[in-house]
Amino acid sequence: MQNSGGNNMQSSKHKGGLLATMLAFSPSLALAEDSLSSGDTAWMLTATALVLFMTVPGLSLFYAGMVRAKNGLSVMMQCFAITSLMTVLWAIVGYSISFGGEGAYWGGLSKAFLSGVGVDSLRGTIPETVFMVFQMTFAIITPALIVGAFAERMKFSAMLVFMALWLVLVYAPIAHWVWGDGGWLGGKGVLDFAGGTVVHINAGIAGLMAVLVIGKRKGYPTTPMMPHNLMFTVVGAGMLWVGWFGFNAGSELAADGTAGMAMAVTQIATATAALAWIFSEWIAHGKPSALGIASGAVAGLVAITPASGFVGPMGSIVIGAVAGVGCFLGAVKLKKIFGYDDSLDAFGVHGVGGIIGAILTGVFCAPSLGGTGFGDGIDSIGAQVATQAAGVLITLIYTAIVTFVILKVVDVVMGLRVTEEEEIEGLDIALHDERAYIL
Repeated sequence: MQNSGGNNMQSSKHKGGLLATMLAFSPSLALAEDSLSSGDTAWMLTATALVLFMTVPGLSLFYAGMVRAKNGLSVMMQCFAITSLMTVLWAIVGYSISFGGEGAYWGGLSKAFLSGVGVDSLRGTIPETVFMVFQMTFAIITPALIVGAFAERMKFSAMLVFMALWLVLVYAPIAHWVWGDGGWLGGKGVLDFAGGTVVHINAGIAGLMAVLVIGKRKGYPTTPMMPHNLMFTVVGAGMLWVGWFGFNAGSELAADGTAGMAMAVTQIATATAALAWIFSEWIAHGKPSALGIASGAVAGLVAITPASGFVGPMGSIVIGAVAGVGCFLGAVKLKKIFGYDDSLDAFGVHGVGGIIGAILTGVFCAPSLGGTGFGDGIDSIGAQVATQAAGVLITLIYTAIVTFVILKVVDVVMGLRVTEEEEIEGLDIALHDERAYIL
């Protein structure tokens, strides 16, 4: 059973007895099965555009609305610059490390500079160019998610260097471990359909390391730091919700029933988590908020991501409910207990939500609970949950250590943090000499 997010051939291996019989007696049909599908290609072109839409403008607006007015433009600038930088790095080396070969730990450099990726090369039933760009959009949004942790205090130049190193040393290897041909975590049966470990846990832990290394914002937590434009945040959350159908349903790499179910469970889990968050907020604080329902929706999207191709509708309701409550506690309670300054709750939502989703995937993938089945060589819920937990733990440890080292090196070489005067003035003016608003 091959996981998705990058390389899902799982459901396509089970097209039914009739098709298997036809292929057995018809070599020409067997050849056609491996040929270009215009339907799959059309869907994947659409899905790729949807995932890019998640970062610019979706995540950009979602994050920009939550910071103070003096930093709103800087956050959008960071997301836009990351989109550009990751695109170039992915083409040069990231794609090859992730999907270029069949090594257990990395894909090698055989496809560096997109060597061999031409108009006639295929990945399953779609052009390899489409697969490459689809995966590029994942490599774009993952580091962009980290921005929410250190918002309002990292130097733009340091951010670019950190993100470049992080893509090559953290994201690309983990993407290969889970999704690449021969990747060792995927080979052990870790299920991650669209990025619970590769994207969300990875980004969440990296964000936590960043805030621990760079420190708290000046005045945190005694100075009020309210979101300056919740309209941006709610609109951005809506864009993320729509774009996420490309993220999850697109990870099937085909226009088929698994993609349809991935879309269905994504919608259901997201709606459930949004409600669970605001009901938790209502109980804890007396009123539901727009920020709460937007954050809850994103929490549901995060948690259903690893499970989306493996679970049924009722499992998605449970995953959404647990994520809504769990991420509310992670964002509101956990960081208060430990005192770290996760500005926009990158760890509280993506780290916590990714862990919840990855673990519960091991439960609700069970056929007895409406799922599609366990990973290769696994035959019980307990064994699958243990495998999922091991995948989570390995991702946590590797990402935490390597991210910490990268941050420390960048800090020594060029400094991570803006000056106190620049932080007080705001990064829009201090770093970009621009204002989001003319007063």
